[in-house]
Amino acid sequence: MQSQFIAAINQLCDEKNIPKEKVIETIEAALRAAFRKDYGNKNQVIEVELDQNSGLATVYLIKEVMDEVEDEDYEISVEDAKKYDKKAKVGDEVKIDVTPTNYGRIAAQAAKQVIIQKIQDAERDVLYDTFKDRENELVNAVVHRVDGTNVYVNLDNKTTTHLPYEHQISGEKYYGGQRIKLYLDKVIKTTKGPQLLISRTHKNLVRKLLELEIPEVKSGLVEIKSISRDPGVRCKVAVYSSDEKIDPIGSCVGQKGVRVQNIMDELNNERIDIIQWSENMEEYIKAALAPAKVAVMELDEKEKRAKVYVQPDQRPLAIGKQGQNVRLASILTGWEIDILDISDFAGSIPNKPAAAAASKEAVAKEISELGLSDETVAKLTEANLTQVEQLKGLTAKDLAEVEGITEEEAKAIHEAVKGA
Repeated sequence: MQSQFIAAINQLCDEKNIPKEKVIETIEAALRAAFRKDYGNKNQVIEVELDQNSGLATVYLIKEVMDEVEDEDYEISVEDAKKYDKKAKVGDEVKIDVTPTNYGRIAAQAAKQVIIQKIQDAERDVLYDTFKDRENELVNAVVHRVDGTNVYVNLDNKTTTHLPYEHQISGEKYYGGQRIKLYLDKVIKTTKGPQLLISRTHKNLVRKLLELEIPEVKSGLVEIKSISRDPGVRCKVAVYSSDEKIDPIGSCVGQKGVRVQNIMDELNNERIDIIQWSENMEEYIKAALAPAKVAVMELDEKEKRAKVYVQPDQRPLAIGKQGQNVRLASILTGWEIDILDISDFAGSIPNKPAAAAASKEAVAKEISELGLSDETVAKLTEANLTQVEQLKGLTAKDLAEVEGITEEEAKAIHEAVKGA
């Protein structure tokens, strides 16, 4: 019949999700410590066995059988060894039962605090092992509590940890009960338990969300080559497939943009640009700078630096608000990118046909005739966007990238151009 002591251990293991073997090991270690303190000495080899049915503990002194005994703490003669094991011979180890008569009560009192501590350690070890195996993975979380900029989240209903302010998406509002996905960057073992380094801003959060949402990425048919990110605002992802039948961009975007939209929704409407990766660096940089259109490019392979020449109306798009577009393109490609006006290129090489062709300006209807506010017209003029032809083909999102143009103004411009 199982003792109450063992029944309590079983209940503890079930409630705390701790392997029973670990708890038994920690209890046996505590009992060894209790015996050494009251009966033995630190030089002796002690072994404690806890019967998992009766709950009774037996203490054994371990000694090696020797022809000549030099240290009685570790050694025993063949003659004495045979009292415990009739088959004992030189080189064997014998177990001598040295359990005190009142050991149960004394051991329980002495080991109580040690057992509690060991069980806490075991819980921490289980937690560490659980999340260490999930390092560099996506984890589900529920916001537990918000205190100013301090956000505490519950991970997989196993533990509550802190989401640092610098790893929170700028502008994102958190509230109790909110379900979010996090990137588990690293798990560090400490004396107070595992420290879980989690993030909403890590670029690999985007990578893992793409793997989750897009079967072609998860299976490896579509490869993510590079990611650059301004968390909560904009992200560029370079993709590639060695299978000519696979459209890597289409696979990621999905029908009507549903696949990528699901990821954007998870990331507080962060804009995600899916870009075709290419071994041809000129083509790659052109794609990375979208929606801007590149006129001419000069590459310095040694310095990994690109001089990109664009028409005046494309310069604001190429650079982006506060330099965001060119910065993300540079991080994505691993190259330094300088955005220059096409006139600089044409001026330096006046007879080059490409420069002459690229510097031609279309004659079109001026933006002042679109019915926009004077303030909006002034902003477009400041950005060298002075003709309707320059605005055609740009989406409202593209227009919102122009320095000084708000989202509302971008929508108004887009509608006005459509009606022109």
